[in-house]
Amino acid sequence: MKRKLAAVAVLSATALLTGVVQGVAAQADPAPHARGAQQRADLIAQANGQAAKVAHALALGGQEQLVAKDVVVDADGTRHLRYERTFAGLPVLGGDLVVHQKADGTTTAVDKAVGATLALPGLAPKIPADQAAAQATGAVQSTVGIAADEDEAPLTAVHRTGKAELVVWASDGAPRLAYRTTVEGERADGTPSSQLLVTDAATGQVLSTHEQVQTASGTGKGVFVGTVPLNTTLSSGTYSLKDDTRGNQSTVNMKNRTSGSGTLYSKTTNTWGDGTVSNGESAAVDAQYGAAATWDFYKNTFGRNGIKNNGVGATSRVHYGSNYVNAFWSDTCFCMSYGDGASNTHPLTEIDVAGHEMTHGVTSATAGLNYSGESGGLNEATSDILGTMVEFYANLPTNPPNYWIGELINLNGNGTPLRYMDKPSKDGRSADSWSSGVGSLDVHYSSGVANHFFYLLSEGSGAKSINGFSYNSPTSNGSTVTGIGRDKAAQVWYRALTVYFTSTTNYAGARTGTLKAAADLYGAGSAEYNAVAAAWSAVNVN
Repeated sequence: MKRKLAAVAVLSATALLTGVVQGVAAQADPAPHARGAQQRADLIAQANGQAAKVAHALALGGQEQLVAKDVVVDADGTRHLRYERTFAGLPVLGGDLVVHQKADGTTTAVDKAVGATLALPGLAPKIPADQAAAQATGAVQSTVGIAADEDEAPLTAVHRTGKAELVVWASDGAPRLAYRTTVEGERADGTPSSQLLVTDAATGQVLSTHEQVQTASGTGKGVFVGTVPLNTTLSSGTYSLKDDTRGNQSTVNMKNRTSGSGTLYSKTTNTWGDGTVSNGESAAVDAQYGAAATWDFYKNTFGRNGIKNNGVGATSRVHYGSNYVNAFWSDTCFCMSYGDGASNTHPLTEIDVAGHEMTHGVTSATAGLNYSGESGGLNEATSDILGTMVEFYANLPTNPPNYWIGELINLNGNGTPLRYMDKPSKDGRSADSWSSGVGSLDVHYSSGVANHFFYLLSEGSGAKSINGFSYNSPTSNGSTVTGIGRDKAAQVWYRALTVYFTSTTNYAGARTGTLKAAADLYGAGSAEYNAVAAAWSAVNVN
């Protein structure tokens, strides 16, 4: 049950309040937006200093006190003093009011949330606090599977209930003793839920429930992702690229610096970027959406709750450095950084780059594959493999998913991808299959063995067209490999990464680990298990 309360204008106290808060009105503030935090704190302190006089002028009872919550000062000096109320030390829900004054301190009006007089027969609840908390939990649990609003996903689980706090409920005009309890859970779309319930302290009846998690739905147009929805945060009329449905992951502007925490993208409208490189927000849209797609891919595909599986979102840093032609993940800052490329006009914010780099964080949190030798190649391949899966998961019309890496950022300057999973050697450096010297290659090129394995396991060998892209994948032993589909292949790789791979796993160990994973998932001797073995043999890992 949700209640919308109309403000009650109280003008009868105007004459009584004239001049009461002259001390607050004495300092004019013609520039409210430039007012600093200390100045605001001073204004609130001054309003609190006059709270007793305001309460007396309003003829509030002896057990009632006012506490200043906010002070808004207009350009012409008009002031609006917002107070909350307590009764015998208990918060009064519906007890808030706003005193409006001219610059000279003359009160023009007082708005109360509720005009009712507070009078309670006693302050002893009939229901103990622990019982009230249990009742609140039960009330929320009864709504599991039901959406409270059309734009709100159904609640799926209740995780935690806070302590029931005694309050005075006055919002409906019939003041009574009540409890206020917060019950936390999760909705079907992954959005956290934090419901604030008020229950009657005598009967247990639910008087009010309010969902405290608010997600703004914005729109952005990125350089690579096109026009996409963005979850943003709205606070005091300002939107920011901060997603509280995905661990508060956010996007900041490094302004071509390489140190510092950057500046969170924030503004008063909720439309971001225009798709052009010249608009710095466009790259931020790519990054914010890429982080969201990566989060969703891992959660919905593997049940993984964030990069570290702890529900904490990462920070994406765009416009990192000057003419920086790279992108990287850092465990130290738990952040993803994107350079703007040559002449600061070619941002590296393509979605498979986002998925690739953030997957390094997943690898660090799981197998911790050493970044050298064959294990380093497997580390890089894991990012290529699962970054590609992020691209397929997002399935953007402006960036059709494929088995090529970084095909849109044009780092080579000739429109070719950085790497090819179907035939890695097409880049002129990567290995199609294993040999005794593969571990001495740069990890971005020794990764070709595993990338080729994954393509063969997913799609099979030979010439074919997939999603509008043409491939022709060979095998080192001349065999014909039949794929099991990318979704099953990804499940095998992820399980091997998180269950069987260690920091020193090499290609022989990867073969063993993925076979174990296939046996776990599909059974030893299954078609999937045999396909894993065949795909490894096709890249000379036996």
